[in-house]
Amino acid sequence: MPTWGEILKELQQDQNQTKLPPFDPVRRKYLALLKNKTGRDVILYATRWTSPGASPNDTTIIEEDIQGFMEVIHGLTTQSLDLIVHSPGGSAEVTEALVSYIRTKYTHVRVIVPQAAMSAATMLACSANTIMMGKHSFLGPIDPQFILPAQIGVQSVPAQAILDQFDKAKEECQDPKLLGHWLPILSQYGPALIVQCENAIALSKTLLTEWLERYMFSGDPDAAEKAKNIANYLSDHKEFKSHGRHISRDKAKELKLNIENLEDDQALQDLVLSVFHATTHTFNATGAVKIIENHNGKAFVKIQQTVSLQLPAPPISLPKPT
Repeated sequence: MPTWGEILKELQQDQNQTKLPPFDPVRRKYLALLKNKTGRDVILYATRWTSPGASPNDTTIIEEDIQGFMEVIHGLTTQSLDLIVHSPGGSAEVTEALVSYIRTKYTHVRVIVPQAAMSAATMLACSANTIMMGKHSFLGPIDPQFILPAQIGVQSVPAQAILDQFDKAKEECQDPKLLGHWLPILSQYGPALIVQCENAIALSKTLLTEWLERYMFSGDPDAAEKAKNIANYLSDHKEFKSHGRHISRDKAKELKLNIENLEDDQALQDLVLSVFHATTHTFNATGAVKIIENHNGKAFVKIQQTVSLQLPAPPISLPKPT
């Protein structure tokens, strides 16, 4: 199997021959080889979220991604898809739109997780018929997060934590002595924040339950119970304590998700990880922060915008001669 370092050596050798950065050709070569191996359409959906310097606005699941999937799905011919996902998550509403669109084209979807698919990307993975993971692959909790301004700066806050804090405030504020301590905190809550938190949690559970029943557990007499149990567990912030917790392949199997072992087919594992290593090299050496690309080399690439400012040099003050 080509390792991260061996893929880098391949990139360097190709550049020595062509004098051009070979990131796209090498990555696309392995995507095409993966298609040849499986006979299924292959789409890469990856972002630079595990490398420093990328803005969360550029690496999460957003409306623009629908246009990217439209671009790369157009012209593909099979009804089976291998979707390689490396993402921190993002909008549950956009994820719902992506799942709906993908399912208009494909009757069988396998999501392959080369490293991590977290939050809404976990929801995307659970909309598949099966998930392929390696020993090094992880999913994550799906409890919704809210981006809220605070005196210490903008914070990502779990919806359930906001509800729990509000319940604690209601209990403690019955003591007039504690009311003054809570007023600065409660003043930061918008007029509809509590209801929004409740709705966001309900939406995540509803979507995940629906997708698991319809796709992953289709035909299973226990589909409804399995789907409900998985959705309740993955959305339980009190269980995970942190939205960034990682769920291993063994734990995913314990939850009764349909999991395939990446290592069961060595040739397939080599190709998947070669695609992933080539993708991370692309992120590390270029301005690309998100790549949506198919096995034919058709791609939708997000480039991080940087602004360079030229400031006038300050005047130099010289000492007066004596």
